[in-house]
Amino acid sequence: MATGALLQPWSLLGFLAALAALWWACRVLQSTLIVPRRLGRALRSQGLRGTTYRFPFGDLKELARLAVAARAKAMPLSHDITPRVNRLYYNVIGEHGKVSVTWLGPTPRVIVNDPKLVREILANKLGHFQKRKHDGIVRRLASGLVNHEGEKWAAHRKLISPAFHLEKLKKMLPAFASCSDELIARWAGYVGSDGAREIDVWPEFQNLTGDVISRTAFGSSFSEGRRIFEIQCEQVQNLVKLMNTLYLPGFRFLPTQLNRRLKANAREVQALLRGIVSKRERAMKEGRANNDDLLGVLMESNIAETRQDGSSEPVMTMDDIIGELKLFYFAGMDTTAVLLTWTMVVLSAHPEWQERAREEVRRVFGNNRPDLDGIQQLKTVSSSLAGLCSAVCSHNTTSHASLTDTVVSVLVWSSLQVTMILYEVLRLYPPVVQLDRQTHNEVELGGVTYPPGVLLSLPIVFVHHDKDVWGEDADEFSPERFKDGVSRASKDSPAFFPFGWGPRICVGQNFALVEAKMALSSILQHFSFALSQSYTHAPFPVSTLQPEHGAHLMLKKL
Repeated sequence: MATGALLQPWSLLGFLAALAALWWACRVLQSTLIVPRRLGRALRSQGLRGTTYRFPFGDLKELARLAVAARAKAMPLSHDITPRVNRLYYNVIGEHGKVSVTWLGPTPRVIVNDPKLVREILANKLGHFQKRKHDGIVRRLASGLVNHEGEKWAAHRKLISPAFHLEKLKKMLPAFASCSDELIARWAGYVGSDGAREIDVWPEFQNLTGDVISRTAFGSSFSEGRRIFEIQCEQVQNLVKLMNTLYLPGFRFLPTQLNRRLKANAREVQALLRGIVSKRERAMKEGRANNDDLLGVLMESNIAETRQDGSSEPVMTMDDIIGELKLFYFAGMDTTAVLLTWTMVVLSAHPEWQERAREEVRRVFGNNRPDLDGIQQLKTVSSSLAGLCSAVCSHNTTSHASLTDTVVSVLVWSSLQVTMILYEVLRLYPPVVQLDRQTHNEVELGGVTYPPGVLLSLPIVFVHHDKDVWGEDADEFSPERFKDGVSRASKDSPAFFPFGWGPRICVGQNFALVEAKMALSSILQHFSFALSQSYTHAPFPVSTLQPEHGAHLMLKKL
């Protein structure tokens, strides 16, 4: 009797364990077999074609195989990069058309390579399209505005936007200038008395943007900010490793070395940011805080909005503020770096455009600081802003106040214009090669009714290289296509999405472009550059479109 009574609880536990295992197996079967077949039939019945779902991985194995094969082959120096960036999409679009189906594991992912439909999805007027939900580890790395929806997104966007207004950017110009000065001085030291030197500019620009972000985000807390930048760089590389493994439910809870490192880094970043925010809160209460940096502007906006609402609870909590600061690092640390890197690579391959930009800077400004009259004489906005920004980086004695007022006047004047060279580089080498949206209810798009649970993949790099949209020279570097603005650069108006589109367009795009213009213009004044013999052209999508083997250029001091 005693033995039977003892076994009874174990029998009950065994039954419950078996029941839980059965429930889990049913869930897996439902999500990896039944739902994919139902969604696939719904899409095929409306005429959509593409790859066939393979249980349970979909196209993940083929995607990995094609990526490895593409990277194994040497690529010629060409701007026709789409076959290397995503060979699976290249093959599927070529065989099945601009709107076609692939499979991300058991989830149907519809490629939407049509600018009109891309605009409709990103405009999201009826709220049918949401951002793709990521694993918890990814959210810890890049939480904040990018992951919010609905009212919370609107509230956070309202608070964050003032940090990137032109008046605030004006106050960040000294930080931009200081970082550019340090870059030029460092490169001058590399070149030395020989007058020429090979440099891999990719890590150089990563360091530059890391310094800019740390200074503009945290001001006096620059050293802590720099440490956060270093950790976030490591987190991005770890994230890439994670994304290259098959996702399984609960994978992030397994005590793997990668998961442990991701969590340890996340805890350190959280602790550093909490300390910085707490220190700033104390300084603000004591009236000794300088709130010209991103953190200060964000906290001031939060306090003002909370008072306006008459609420005792802040619109943004401490964790919300920390999330936005992490996102600023994640989104900003490589975007400008890759833009500057590809711009220098492209201008090295097209020295006539490099010289045109340099000549205009010299012709209009010489060694003097620019004024508004000189700026208005320039033929292209790219050179006007380049000349202005390089003057900020020089060492003349014009007062800072009058100079920054002129900078803001130019930025306002040029805000509706196009920086031809940079925009053409952004077209050919967009930092983010694709965006994803997900249907959360039934929605009609382009004559197709999509059920809930379908991923819509917006392949920005393919749209930017589409000859039906940009003409037969779509794979060629031709900045003059932007001389009359973005809307007239392509046949389809518009088809240019380097920073997204619609209400969720990148809030920091002005920050990135001003930073890039300042650095590039200063480089043009001090150096000429050409491709090194060791340069290997290998665009590779990580978190951004990066040069897989670096960007080795020959710098020559002017």
